Amino acid sequence: QVQLVQSGGGLVQAGGSLRLSCAASGRTFTTYTMGWFRQAPGKEREIVARITWSPSTTYVADSVNGPSTISRDDAKRTVYLQMNNLEPEDTAAYYCAFRTRLNGQYDYWGQGTQVTVSS
Repeated sequence: QVQLVQSGGGLVQAGGSLRLSCAASGRTFTTYTMGWFRQAPGKEREIVARITWSPSTTYVADSVNGPSTISRDDAKRTVYLQMNNLEPEDTAAYYCAFRTRLNGQYDYWGQGTQVTVSS
């Protein structure tokens, strides 16, 4: 079992920045993926970014409006999503997720955190 605890998010003005964190606990794996998703009201959930271990790769979706980065702190087992130059279209509930492989479905999900960008 893997537990994911998210932090960060909140209300920010357009053009502002936010950093979301996702701390993992429980079982450890050599190869796995952690990702960030978001879901806006009335829309389907979409991938925002993901990062893999063994091999180490990162991906940020084109749908993210401003320059965003995904990074990790292995010692803390934490993944970060730094979002910059946010726009109202980025308003959504953001979720981190974990899968015990490089591809396919995610097995574990965080509790979600709301990001609201005001114009």
